[in-house]
Amino acid sequence: MNVLHIVAGELTGGAAKGAYWLHLGLNDIGFNSKILTTSKKNYQRSERKFTINKNKINKGFSLIRSNINNLFLLPYKNRDKRIFSTGIFGYDFTKTDLYKWADIINLHWINGGFVNIKDLSKVDKPIVWTVRDMWPMTGGCHYSIDCDNYKTGCGNCEQLNSNHKYDLSRYVLWRKDKYLPDDIKIVGISEWVSEIASESYLFKDNDIRTIYNNVGSEMFFPINKDVARNILGINTNKKILLAGAQNVESFYKGFDKYLEAIDKLDQKDYFLLFFGNADEELLDTLGFEYKSLGFLYDEVSMRLTYSAADVFVAPSIQEAFGKTIVESMMCETPVVCFDATGPKDLVEHKISGYKADPFSSNSLAEGIEWTVSNSESLSDLRKYSVGKFDNKVIAEEYKNLYQELV
Repeated sequence: MNVLHIVAGELTGGAAKGAYWLHLGLNDIGFNSKILTTSKKNYQRSERKFTINKNKINKGFSLIRSNINNLFLLPYKNRDKRIFSTGIFGYDFTKTDLYKWADIINLHWINGGFVNIKDLSKVDKPIVWTVRDMWPMTGGCHYSIDCDNYKTGCGNCEQLNSNHKYDLSRYVLWRKDKYLPDDIKIVGISEWVSEIASESYLFKDNDIRTIYNNVGSEMFFPINKDVARNILGINTNKKILLAGAQNVESFYKGFDKYLEAIDKLDQKDYFLLFFGNADEELLDTLGFEYKSLGFLYDEVSMRLTYSAADVFVAPSIQEAFGKTIVESMMCETPVVCFDATGPKDLVEHKISGYKADPFSSNSLAEGIEWTVSNSESLSDLRKYSVGKFDNKVIAEEYKNLYQELV
């Protein structure tokens, strides 16, 4: 059976990495999997990976497609400055030899001008859509926050700051309703994603499954804490709290909740460690000893960082899964998160970490202190996370789904 994965974005981060790990897991269990992407960089095993951005000309066309999609946002001058995608223009993958080769098409994150939703109406093969944020079921936003318009057809979009029923969000959702095949299989990467998909205007009548996102356990495993700290240049006897994401200041990541929580902790007891895009001028005002590692692009650096920490704090207020949570547990570092959205499925309360009351900074602080005090009793984090989220484990679940469809 031939499976073609369609995924936008560099394969070194975000949703694209989850798709790529699934692709590797399928090949490892004997499936014939290939991946079509906008990523030009090779990443780990680059065989069976194909990019539409083979040269500067192709990359230029991709940039043009992305910018044309963004033109539709120009009338909304007062919109929230969060990612909003239209899927109106894109690359027609149905004209490629890879499409002809495939028995099944597995969509993942397809934004950034990669896929025109209209082209999906041409697909005459089974489609599985692995839903990695809320965009597949909304009129353009990637997370709806407190808005439920995706349940009724969108319009009056809060993120566009629109007061019109027939605005861009309604048009984007209308195109999806018109062009998406009726029998598309929806896979939520967490129970939360599947639940909101089942409530959505677009997918409420579709077959919806939950298959968790995956992490390559061969890349994330524990390193001796003293060794990890020495390599990272950290010399402290304090408990190390780790926080970070590709953009820790993203509204969805709840960094403000984290700052409120640590304000309730005793500064003499804790050392703060950050990765991602953190404002160091802000960090200087917190009163804690800290180190910011910036963006980390490779698994070795991430493995060292997780291993160096005593606790990883993941305060996201809306997230489809929480890949960094699983990566941390595979490195035997417990996690504190909110008992909400995707992360609530990942952490076992007071077993692999602590699930704080949503979205209480007081509860988050209590969770940090409890986890630090009980860290020695939290064991087998790696065994639990590998058994549930390893890419080969998840690949077997996809194998069963694919076999149902062909």
